Amino acid sequence: MISLLPLTTILPKEIEALLDSAFGADRHLRTAYRIRAGTAFDPAHSFAALDGATLVGVIQCWPIALAADSGDTSPLLMVGPVAVSPARQRDGIGRVLMAHMLAAAAASGADRALMLIGDPEYYGRFFGFSADKTANWRAPGPVEQHRLLARGPDVPSAPGMLGPRTAVIA
Repeated sequence: MISLLPLTTILPKEIEALLDSAFGADRHLRTAYRIRAGTAFDPAHSFAALDGATLVGVIQCWPIALAADSGDTSPLLMVGPVAVSPARQRDGIGRVLMAHMLAAAAASGADRALMLIGDPEYYGRFFGFSADKTANWRAPGPVEQHRLLARGPDVPSAPGMLGPRTAVIA
């Protein structure tokens, strides 16, 4: 039986070990880490999946922004990583974590502007994310443009650079 808990209830070393097992120890080199550099995950939208006392999955969300070329800044909530223990992948745990996070985001109003880097077929079909508004976005590292996905009525379509959200634009 899978139970979901706030990610803040899990020891950071357990979270890091799961992320390493799911994505590799070199995961910190990915562009997603550059986008959210210097920020802490959002505890209201980040969760752990446990099977008994064993951590089997996590989802983290991060406060980021799109700094538009026009000078405007739009806050976004970056979804991910969504990580599941390799032994438990394909058990639906990632989908359960996403659905739980989306419900929490809807309850708080954070679902108005969500983004992630991921598989368009999966995140589009199951969760309504698309690249419809992200064609002109840039990231501080390499990214396949079709994998920049977003959903929500406040998602900007302006050209700009993704990066961490500062207190000024929170």
